[in-house]
Amino acid sequence: MNFDRSRRRFLAVSTGAAGALVVGWRVQAQQQLPYLGARFQAQQLTDFVRVQADGAVLIGARGCEVGQGVKTDLPMLIAEELDADWSRVRVEQLSYGYIETDSGPGDRYGNQGIGGDGTPAAWEQLRQAGAVARWLLVQAAAQQWRLDAATLRTEAGFVIAADGRKLAYGDLAASAATLDAPASPPPLKDPAQFAIIGKPMRTVDAHEVVLGRTEFGIDTYWGNALVAVIARCPYPGGTLDTLDDALARRVPGVHRTIVLPGPKPDAPFDGVLAAGVAVLADDTWAALRGRDKLKVAWKADAAWANDSNASLEARATAVLDGTTGATVVRNDGDFAKAKKAPRTTTLGARYQLPFLAHACLEPPCATIEVSTDRVVLVAGLHDPAGASHLLHVLTGVPREAIDIRLPRAGGDFGRRLHNDYVAEAALVAREAGRPVKLVWMREDDLQHDFYRPFGIHALTATLERGKRLTGWSHRVAATPRNWRDSRLAGNPPFSGVVDADAFPSGLVANLEQVFHALPCGLPRGELRGGAGAFQAFAAQCFLDEIAVATHQDPVQLRMDVLGAPRMLRPGFDTGRLAGVLRIAAGKIDWQHKPKNGHGLGIACHAGAGAYAAHAFEVSVEGNDLVIHRAVCAIDSGRTLNPLNLQAQATMATLGAVSATLHEAITLKNGQVQQHNFPDYPLLRMGQAPHAVEVHSVDSGADPAGLDDVVAASVAPALANAVYAATTVRVRKLPLLPELRRLL
Repeated sequence: MNFDRSRRRFLAVSTGAAGALVVGWRVQAQQQLPYLGARFQAQQLTDFVRVQADGAVLIGARGCEVGQGVKTDLPMLIAEELDADWSRVRVEQLSYGYIETDSGPGDRYGNQGIGGDGTPAAWEQLRQAGAVARWLLVQAAAQQWRLDAATLRTEAGFVIAADGRKLAYGDLAASAATLDAPASPPPLKDPAQFAIIGKPMRTVDAHEVVLGRTEFGIDTYWGNALVAVIARCPYPGGTLDTLDDALARRVPGVHRTIVLPGPKPDAPFDGVLAAGVAVLADDTWAALRGRDKLKVAWKADAAWANDSNASLEARATAVLDGTTGATVVRNDGDFAKAKKAPRTTTLGARYQLPFLAHACLEPPCATIEVSTDRVVLVAGLHDPAGASHLLHVLTGVPREAIDIRLPRAGGDFGRRLHNDYVAEAALVAREAGRPVKLVWMREDDLQHDFYRPFGIHALTATLERGKRLTGWSHRVAATPRNWRDSRLAGNPPFSGVVDADAFPSGLVANLEQVFHALPCGLPRGELRGGAGAFQAFAAQCFLDEIAVATHQDPVQLRMDVLGAPRMLRPGFDTGRLAGVLRIAAGKIDWQHKPKNGHGLGIACHAGAGAYAAHAFEVSVEGNDLVIHRAVCAIDSGRTLNPLNLQAQATMATLGAVSATLHEAITLKNGQVQQHNFPDYPLLRMGQAPHAVEVHSVDSGADPAGLDDVVAASVAPALANAVYAATTVRVRKLPLLPELRRLL
């Protein structure tokens, strides 16, 4: 936090309506940015925290709520340092806040995107906002009582004197609002004093969600807005060839069509993702009927017209069989020499992962109004700062005049990190001269996504005397994650696909990692689990294969590789990873293997300061895989909200189970073959485990994001359990089709 008053942006104090104490960001040109709260309670809120005269506390939630719980967890940080009575706290979603600072464009409330690093980034910043409000209230009480502020304490919405006298925050709000913010940051609480952080708190808007009162992005309706749907080119990089829209324009309710050019060849995917023809109508049904009546022909990009899974597999196999063209990711020791050492056993295996779609339950959508001097956008986003910049580029409207409202989004998993649908909506609205609600259908969503990359992993290990791991080679042939992604421009081609520090890097004396780039026209993006899930499936399955081949216990082999507890590098403590592995093994009763046709499997992963392990008990009954138990052990540092941690770990586990068992995007003749859930099936309730048994470790470390690390260890643990139950080793995902082929 910056308390330097010479700067334009600092934490400040003001008086709100009816004598409220307001603490938040203040800039010289103070803006009054609207926010979107519950559907029937739209208000104005421009600050982190308000203490009302009646004692109620209003806290602004800055993060984009996409189901990860930040609308509850981040306000808890403020409420904790404020010593608020949580039962009297109301949380409202902040709009995106843009400001100009001395160093250029900035985010008024800090990072509002809030991905996996959202809580770590907010850990001190938001607590400081609450601490400032508490400090002011204590100073006001000290003045009223004429006591030394150091003799006063706070608890659940009261300032309390040593003799037991109390003053409610509401009674102090008006006088506290007249005081200046402290010259230096007030001290934060010792964790031993926490009364809110670490306690189970229900989702602040759960009641509204259950009753259907919460406004998601797709629920936005403006009386004067036209509905737009788009027919998009099915070929990556393709263009419009011919268009006859006469029949479409005859559909009752259809107003017009608008042609959208696709991105320039080889340019970053910073705007629209594909060429398209938008149909504008009075309602969604008319727009869809109009789209069906379009007579449109597309021209494929010759570079990608023959892309297919078969050709990708063939090229991946060829480069992995070759000896040239690789990018070195990491090279420790001398793996080639380790292979030639006497009394050395060499083992190898290959693993294949498909393209994956995000398949959010709420497909992309956006409602927007574009005028010459103002833009208003309502959409479920995960990168509002990026959307603000993009809208400025497309419309020429200054960013301070772009109002972005952030309703709850129906899922994300990385899809909403891209603002292609915002660009589409803005271009259509600008051309139409009317507010527009852009609607995507499920078919649009599956056919036009930023897909998790495809790849094949070739692993080789050397073992001294058939037991001790002395060498590890991990070669990957995959579609580069950073292709045409401006945020990863300049990064090496393996970024987002291979992690140089992933387990067992740094733990094996002779280790090499290399990457082969596979050209492909399909856009790529982040998916929950990221590079960790892409890499861990191969690495953790291979460790199991090594254990089986050398007659070692898979858990003990991992423990031996981890060695003594130590901080191997920043963000990776071998003791914490061993700790969650030990918990998962204990909870699944690893030492007592079932003998009724069931099998146990285990895997672990670490990343970004968080650690997770999964253990599954499964059986195969006919053509069906039955998951009898699912255990997840997680250490993501200090636990803010145990209820949310359990919910996040459960859903990350189930989402990864779904991806592991069923999901795959396939290419043929340059086109995605999947259109809807019948050919991109998600996990059904009957296939899911009865429960995910989540066991968390509160290690006391600063909190870390947990979704990605949890998702990474699911697929290998499931595949290892399938082998234990059937002796069939599945090395290609999705698991169920491959298992049925091998049985």
